[in-house]
Amino acid sequence: MAKEKSQKLIAQHKKARHDYLILDTYECGLVLTGTEVKSLRQGRASLVDGFGQIDGGEAWLHNVHIPEYSQGTWTNHSARRKRKLLMHREEIDKLVGKLQESGLTLVPLKLYFKDGKAKVEIALARGKREYDKRQTLREKQDRREAERTMSAVRRRQRS
Repeated sequence: MAKEKSQKLIAQHKKARHDYLILDTYECGLVLTGTEVKSLRQGRASLVDGFGQIDGGEAWLHNVHIPEYSQGTWTNHSARRKRKLLMHREEIDKLVGKLQESGLTLVPLKLYFKDGKAKVEIALARGKREYDKRQTLREKQDRREAERTMSAVRRRQRS
């Protein structure tokens, strides 16, 4: 019998797909303190300013805001500390090679619990320029309009 994979979304960076061209995605574990996990279980986090970095052969996540735990004491964590990402050595080595190219960065897309463990989906991305963003929006609108027209034609054919 196959074990069901449960996934609970905590935070998502919705604007990342608008601002960046996503080239590749990776699922990583996070090294967290106890109060960070409790704060995440309350569903509180923000990925908006976050970015990933490879430093000394290790992957790090910077500027992700996990607010202090409300019932925490002096053991509380700092909200924007850098957190270590748990990745395979081959993935890190591959990313180091790709990040040497200009214009590429690591962007967190979503933060979630998978089978009780905190995971982050990071993406290797290239920043879009303004005209690229407009072009993407135009294509999206054209696709929607075409779908609306096709569904209207199908409805007329049925009647």
